[in-house]
Formats: sequence, structure tokens, C-alpha cells
Amino acid sequence: MKKLISLVMVVALMLISVAVCAETVIGVTISKYEDTFLTEMRNAMYAKAEELGVKLDVTDAKADQTTQNNNIDLFLTKGYPSLAVNMQDRSAAQIVIDKAMKDNTPVVFFNREPFAEVMSMWDKVYYVGAKAEDSGTMQGVAMAQYWDATPAADKNGDGVIQYVMLTGEPGHQDAELRTEYSIKYLTDNGYKVEKLAQDTAMWDRVKGQDKMATILSAHGDTIEAVFANNDDMALGAIEALKAQGYFTGDKYVPVFGVDATEVGKDAIIEGTMLATSLNDAKNQAYATIELAALLAKGEEPTAENFEYEITDGNYIWIPYFSVDATNVDQF
Repeated sequence: MKKLISLVMVVALMLISVAVCAETVIGVTISKYEDTFLTEMRNAMYAKAEELGVKLDVTDAKADQTTQNNNIDLFLTKGYPSLAVNMQDRSAAQIVIDKAMKDNTPVVFFNREPFAEVMSMWDKVYYVGAKAEDSGTMQGVAMAQYWDATPAADKNGDGVIQYVMLTGEPGHQDAELRTEYSIKYLTDNGYKVEKLAQDTAMWDRVKGQDKMATILSAHGDTIEAVFANNDDMALGAIEALKAQGYFTGDKYVPVFGVDATEVGKDAIIEGTMLATSLNDAKNQAYATIELAALLAKGEEPTAENFEYEITDGNYIWIPYFSVDATNVDQF
């Protein structure tokens, strides 16, 4: 009987060991935990991983590319079968791919798009994100609609939209394209614009508030629109505007964000942010983890086993949706 019990225990331990070894772990590196949008993505990733029965090892690069490279080295040393990477510096993506290729470890980049020539280096590299130009265009459309419907929007009666632009991190494709296309829509459709000020607030709410306070001290009530590359910077601008008496009585300026974060949607309901666009954190996270899990198992994503469309061989685009007071409850 003792021998039988001992044998059963040995077998049980072996089975447990096999189960642990068979557990799929995906290495995930996030450029900055403090970012509101990336926090929403991270939470959705954990939910999707639990649904799929895989584990995530998630690390914070703390806005430092060297730290992120070290995180990736550790993932590869641990032998994780796939990686999900939100690049701190998109120009460093080739370094990541070179490391992964040596270990034959597939990589799914998300949110920060590597350059196209780097994406074409290997057939086990994918990108999940949204087309930033669409969110910029949505800002332009929302401003045009407000301008047309609100005679008081033209404060000085000159027929020109005097605007301020708060941009994200220099070199980030989303910052560049949102900045360009928000204004491009207006000029392409016959609206006259004048840029009063443009400054980077690095996606950060506090920096957005500080930059907007400085701009207000220089331009005051001449500002007729505030475009921000994301909700956090827009919310910072709103705080600076509130401090100068805006959003009480008739003192108003339209503020536009991107991401439709929970706090951003609250600002729309409050009436301080005019519009944003849903940068679908949930579906970007789901697509990233679902794809990384397939690649970890050595499977190729197809229409049968992967619910998101892959275009140009290795891109998964999640569409934006325009959000304002008329539809914010739907989101």
C-alpha cells in the first residue's frame, strides 16, 4: 500500500510538472504603465488571456528603450513562445526583431507602429493598431460641424479658425498623423485656419495643463479651438481653461481629444470636451493577445481561427469611431 501511495504521488507530481511546463506564457512589454489608454489595453489583455487560458508576463518599460530591450532579453531567455510589444521608440523595432528572429520567436507589435521596411523583415512579425489619420480627420469633421452650427464660434468675426495644437511624443506616428489630418480636413474643405500655438505635452495630462496655461497667458480669449492628440492632454487643457473661467456662462472653447477613455467620455458628458474618437483599446488588446496566442502554438492566423482581418500580410487595423454628446452613451 505504501509503495502504491508513493507511486501515485510521483505520478501526480509528474503530471503537475508537465502541466506547468505546457502552460503558454506570452511576454508583453508596455512602454509606460502610467498612460491611461495603455492601462485600459493592459486590463483588456489580462481578460482575453484568461479567456484563452494563457498567461501573460507583463513589464513596464518606464518610457525607456534600454529597459524595454532588457525586458525582451529576459522574455527570450525564459523561452516564451511569442511576444507582444508596445515599442517605446518605434525606430528601435529592428533591434527587437533581430533578437526575436535568432530565437524564432514571433512578435506582435501594438499601438506604436514600426516603420514599414522593418515590418517586412520577417513573416512572423505583425502589427495591431488603428489608422491615426482617421482620428485626426474625425477631429476636423467635429470642428467643422461646430463652426458651421455656432456663429459665436468665430470670436473675432474674421472667418478664420484660430487654433491651438497639443501634440504627443515627437516621432510617434499617431502624434504626427493626428496633428496633420485634423487640420488637413479643414483646409481641404475650404475652412481658413491660423495656428496660434503648438507644443508637445507627451501624451500627459499634467503637461497638457501646464502647456495650455502658458498658451493661454499668451493668447487668451483669441483661441477658438484646442486640438489634442489624446484625451489626457485634452483633459489637461480643460483644467487650464477652467482655471481661466471657461465652461461657465458663455465662456467656451471647443476641445478635441482622441481615445474615448473613460475620463474622456466623462468630460463629454460634462460638456467640457466637445468630441473625441474611440481608439478601441479593448479590441486592439483582444486582437493582440489572440494573435500572440496562436503564434505561440505554432499556428498561422486564418479566417477560421482568428476573428480579426489581416491586411497587407501582417497588419490588423481596428477602426476608430467618432464620439460626442449625441452618441457617448453608446460607448
